[in-house]
Amino acid sequence: MFDMAILISVLVFFATLLFLAAGYTFMKFRREHQAVVEKVKSGGVVRSELSGDAVPKTGNTLKDSLLSTFARAGGWVKPRGKEADVSNLRKRFLTAGIRHPAAPGVFWGARVLFAALFPALVFFGVLVADHKLMPLHILLILLVAAAVGFYVPEVILDLRIRWRKEQIVRGFPDALDLLVVCVEAGMGIDAAINRVAEEMRLSSPVLSDEFRLLNLELRAGKARADALRNLGVRTDVEEVRSFATLLIQTDRFGTSVAQALRVHSDAMRTQRYHRAEELAAKLPVKLMFPLILFIFPAIFVVIVGPAAIQIYQTIINR
Repeated sequence: MFDMAILISVLVFFATLLFLAAGYTFMKFRREHQAVVEKVKSGGVVRSELSGDAVPKTGNTLKDSLLSTFARAGGWVKPRGKEADVSNLRKRFLTAGIRHPAAPGVFWGARVLFAALFPALVFFGVLVADHKLMPLHILLILLVAAAVGFYVPEVILDLRIRWRKEQIVRGFPDALDLLVVCVEAGMGIDAAINRVAEEMRLSSPVLSDEFRLLNLELRAGKARADALRNLGVRTDVEEVRSFATLLIQTDRFGTSVAQALRVHSDAMRTQRYHRAEELAAKLPVKLMFPLILFIFPAIFVVIVGPAAIQIYQTIINR
């Protein structure tokens, strides 16, 4: 049963949530009204659409509302004036495959809102559990929850970057083999890249998207060296950077592209073989811990258990 203090705390908590929801609804109404006014003044184009900071619509109402809320909160708290930090964050988003200009604002908004949401959920859980905790302990728990909520988007972004790099590393040797086949068949390097992007769409969608974006940059008129450097920056994978450097050098010195790609493909295949051998060599060490903690105790019980029971019964009967 709840006592009066807990009931009052729960009512205050929900009243605070209702107050925040009302404030958010009011601010949203004012912002939409201001957007309509700006659209009328600008001749049908909203200023946020001109700046490219508008959050893209996904068709899911709940997801669009969350992204819009994160973007608005991030617009208030995201760092300004530090071009190096902003550029580094945008580079991380490019590596993660997120290329929309509003991504940094959504990221900072998610960090701030999660830092406020996690302590609220923890505080409500403490009230419902009715644990007799000291105020200092509750404050420390709320601070830890706020820190966890603040760094959750950072961890999610790092995990996405790591997953994307692994997908690129796994699919790159096969893509390079296809590129060698296309070039040796007489296709140009630009047409070969486009063909590889189409062929790798099912086996490696991440690498296919990167090659497709590289082909779009080449079609748009960007220099091949700049487009290849951008490919290395976006992926942030050593194998792709070395591939870009190889094509830049062959284009600069006029050497055979097919021969250079053949040698590089053999090196990538050997590197993948060595990586597989390294993983196989680490497998016995990784199996030792579950063997000691789970398999060995079960085998010990099965083998020694009956003998231990017989010895115990013999001692008792005496």
